Amino acid sequence: MRAQPTASHYINGEYIDDESGAPLESRYPATGEVIATLNVATHATINAAVAAARRGFKVWSATPPAERGQVLLRAAQILREKNRELSELETLDTGKPLQETLVADAASGADCLDYFGGLTRTLTGEHIDLGGSFAYTRREPLGVVAAIGAWNYPIQIACWKAAPALACGNSVVFKPSELTPLSALKLAEALSEAGLPEGVFNVIQGLGETGAHLVSHPDVAKVSLTGSVPTGIRVAEAAAKTLKHVTLELGGKSPLIIFDDADVENAVSAAINANFYSTGQICSNGTRVFVQKGIKDAFLKRLAERTALARLGDPLDEETHIGPLVSESQMDKVLSYMKLGAEEGARLVCGGGRAEVQGFAEGLFVEPTVFADVADHMRIAREEIFGPVMCVLDFDTEDEAVARANATEFGLAAGVFTGNLARGHRVVAALHAGTCWINTYNLTPIEMPFGGYKHSGFGRENGHAAIEHYSQIKSVYVELGNVESAY
Repeated sequence: MRAQPTASHYINGEYIDDESGAPLESRYPATGEVIATLNVATHATINAAVAAARRGFKVWSATPPAERGQVLLRAAQILREKNRELSELETLDTGKPLQETLVADAASGADCLDYFGGLTRTLTGEHIDLGGSFAYTRREPLGVVAAIGAWNYPIQIACWKAAPALACGNSVVFKPSELTPLSALKLAEALSEAGLPEGVFNVIQGLGETGAHLVSHPDVAKVSLTGSVPTGIRVAEAAAKTLKHVTLELGGKSPLIIFDDADVENAVSAAINANFYSTGQICSNGTRVFVQKGIKDAFLKRLAERTALARLGDPLDEETHIGPLVSESQMDKVLSYMKLGAEEGARLVCGGGRAEVQGFAEGLFVEPTVFADVADHMRIAREEIFGPVMCVLDFDTEDEAVARANATEFGLAAGVFTGNLARGHRVVAALHAGTCWINTYNLTPIEMPFGGYKHSGFGRENGHAAIEHYSQIKSVYVELGNVESAY
């Protein structure tokens, strides 16, 4: 099973390799097979990518917005035409079931390119009447954007960063996660095929040191990172030394609050999606599920019954619901938290260990796991696990639920399930989270800004809000009369 790309890096409109770089293997998490061997970008290759992006920026920033939009729209169409191929590649690289990747990865990336491709014509300034004179504003690009992706949604994240950056006239150097290096190269191909000038979108492979060099590069104007809180802190510190613009989309330990007037089946569906989709490897997952005591027993009963129906298996089989975790280290981390939950005194409702999947003895599968009677002080309720581990906590009153939900350093997302919409709006207004849902969870349409509060980061992806983070305002005062001075 192979998914070997033409070369490791995509710079100035063409594939290149860096034979001086250390080898970088991509493994299929379901079998452990090496599906591609690439090389890490050395400093020379990183510098070449930034230099290409600087040249590309001069061309792209001078391209009329309508033409920029057409390129993005064509790229979106190319992704849709190749969706099956790209989805299979993403499944091989991440281990996520094809059932998911067919609808949630390249397809959603295409939606993002479509959305921002349509916005380019609207990126206008404003006229300010000053009586005998006037002022106006221009919205201008920042320059070279360093974008660093995560391994859970590789091509989607690449599009979430590239689309608004390119729409505003910036150029991009994108570094995917070393665990999932492949699909970003295919996005670069699609953009070139759509007519993007050379050097405007570049891809370099590497590990943390690669990202650090890119972030600190003096010719980079902005950094956009999706990653962990510790990585985000390091990136922010490095970017601050040269006053770069920064967007950080980091981790979470998000609350999902279920009141006793909620529809139980819908609440269970949301809890399943908020914890087990993508094998729990989603930053916004609602992993602290607060259930009001009046509905707790019914909720847990249906949750256990429906979780037992989850099908773990071959990720390339469209009937598979849950695939393996992305890496052995990630599996070890998740298993350690499952053990910790039992040691801390939480009640195991289902799951709790490694899963055996016929035909995939080396696969990195774990059981979808639910702990009940979880207390706020437990580590499984405070720390991001990033695996299919749900913590169910019970509560009595609305005020109690809100206070406990907010008692975390994170603030990425939150959800509320209730039959009383007035309460739904009241509770989300009180929650300290950047992205909230009422009577659903984890739906992130491109039109809606996405991002967090507190240690979950700052800046926003998607929606009109993203434009603010990939452009800057220039104010111009125009005098129509004479200029007076004291002498």
